[in-house]
Amino acid sequence: MPKAFAFGLVFAPPNSLMRQDMIWNWMTFALDAARLGRETQEVMALRLLKLARGGRAAEVEAQRMVTEKGAAFAEAAATLATGGSMKKVVRRVRSRVGQNRRRLSRSR
Repeated sequence: MPKAFAFGLVFAPPNSLMRQDMIWNWMTFALDAARLGRETQEVMALRLLKLARGGRAAEVEAQRMVTEKGAAFAEAAATLATGGSMKKVVRRVRSRVGQNRRRLSRSR
């Protein structure tokens, strides 16, 4: 006997393995997104320190920030438009944030 009805259609309940897989995928995505938030805050702090020092390096960094935003948005939009997942977008953005963190950490 069917377990669930929706709009006159009959659906079988998902098995427990499917639910576990969905929960696992959601949890790993949530963890990646949380890590992205933390890493982004670190890069923002490093950039603010660089901007506060002023000079030519600060001007270059300000310019770089603006151009990176547009490129990151276009890349994310293209990934999603071609059927890519949010997980792929977050992974790529985390990679870029990590590159910025390493670059800003060594340029003191």
